[in-house]
Amino acid sequence: MDRNTEKPLLPKRIFLIRHARPNLPKAGLYSNAAARKYISDYDAAAVEEFILQHETIPFEEIDKVFCSTLPRSQLTAKAIFGDNVQLKIDKAFREFERRIFSLPLLRLPIKLWLVSARILWFLGFNSKDIETFKEARQRARLCAKTLSADASTNHTTVLVAHGLLNNFISRELQKLGWQVKQKGGHGFLSITMLQQD
Repeated sequence: MDRNTEKPLLPKRIFLIRHARPNLPKAGLYSNAAARKYISDYDAAAVEEFILQHETIPFEEIDKVFCSTLPRSQLTAKAIFGDNVQLKIDKAFREFERRIFSLPLLRLPIKLWLVSARILWFLGFNSKDIETFKEARQRARLCAKTLSADASTNHTTVLVAHGLLNNFISRELQKLGWQVKQKGGHGFLSITMLQQD
């Protein structure tokens, strides 16, 4: 065999990983003030212990991971890849913002508060003092370009971030020519892998 024969380059890959489950109870009914506090607590919470085994992630090759400024993103990245991994922390990778609307007399399950707030935000009715849906999509587009550029140089790029953001980054990467090879759903620790030859 000719030793000078060049080996084919491996395809470029981007892994989008959602953070682990935050260690935060959510049972019971919440007033709108309590729902706002829940969001603050969620953004500051640690994550539950977990074990992640995934055959497609080349764990031994990963020495750098992109993540957001939120603790659940960073703690998950460290738990998956170890304390020696370099975290590339960037506020651009924060989850899309949520704003609890004002209905002071109602007490609702927290999930209903969050889903209602998100739907209104999508429709453009609940973005006072926070990023609009249009602005968030533009941010996801910039995130996709950042990850695509990194993968073009390093071949394997990993982001540990947030469910909705990861979903929109995936859409933007597909517009840039990336193909989804593995889609892990939307739950905690879900993994989407995109590839480009």
